[in-house]
Amino acid sequence: MQISGTMVHLHPWDVSNHEARAVQQRLAPLVSRSNAIPEHPTLVAGVDASPPDHNGRSVAAVALLSLPDLEVVEVKRAIGKVEFPYVPGLLAFREAPFLLEALSLLTTPPDFVLVDGHGLAHPLRFGLACHLGVLTGLPTIGCAKSLLVGTHDPPEQERGAYAPLSEGDEVIGVALRTREGTRPVYVSIGHRVDLDAAVKWTLTCSAGFRLPEPLRVAHQETKG
Repeated sequence: MQISGTMVHLHPWDVSNHEARAVQQRLAPLVSRSNAIPEHPTLVAGVDASPPDHNGRSVAAVALLSLPDLEVVEVKRAIGKVEFPYVPGLLAFREAPFLLEALSLLTTPPDFVLVDGHGLAHPLRFGLACHLGVLTGLPTIGCAKSLLVGTHDPPEQERGAYAPLSEGDEVIGVALRTREGTRPVYVSIGHRVDLDAAVKWTLTCSAGFRLPEPLRVAHQETKG
């Protein structure tokens, strides 16, 4: 897959925390909240990156799976030294360069991407899923394991139950139960998707585990 160079080079990655937030504020209006995922998608990608090891190196992995059977089609990895510190809300500046490299290695582009991170459920409404979506032009969905911002009521215990995630009067995502009795994941719009579609396809990609299968496979691939 060839990612559009004009989008990839919208900004540098070697920036201060203040400059990083300014980048997020500048790019946030580019996020599309309209669904562009096909009615019958055939390929979904999941992306994840490992914490840096003792040498400061992180492994980013993208797992391309077929739909609706969720069989692994292709896996690509990118390894690099993490230069940006861990700062809540600035995950993209730590992980996105390696995730973009891994995505660029795919031989076939996905119909949409599940991202292990937040989209609009972010203080500046521009989390990792939004950032990757704007830079690649691909539809992206944020599917995070922990809460960054906002509040929600507990969803019911059955699979598929969800509760709106809100900050003030704004709904910024949902707390979604992907497996009965497990903790919810936090689903939000990344880019070129609406919230209903984000919930639908996150559930479609879930196969008995808390994490949707593309993210679960990608996570495993970051370990070795």
